[in-house]
Amino acid sequence: MRDSLDRLEQTIKDRRTADPGSSYVAKLTARGRAKIAQKVGEEAVELVIAAIADDKAEAVKEGADLLFHLTVLLADMGLSLDDIRAELDRREGVSGLAEKASRPKE
Repeated sequence: MRDSLDRLEQTIKDRRTADPGSSYVAKLTARGRAKIAQKVGEEAVELVIAAIADDKAEAVKEGADLLFHLTVLLADMGLSLDDIRAELDRREGVSGLAEKASRPKE
């Protein structure tokens, strides 16, 4: 069964090559990955601000904006929400501290 995130992802895929004059997704895609990534960052900051202010309604709106822009970025990279789901599945049952410790040191 497809949920709203699956439908969003399909809509984004469908609109990436649309006319940038009629589609925000196409316009954002045409501006390039750096602009898409910038939008992800902006939405993340707006979510943080809402969280610090304990504004639940605004946090929901900004969370939705963040997920939308993240999905656009993933599509631009040839990735999908299924890739994120697979990584979350891989981490399931693993302590967050243990998972972080297992990452290669940079």
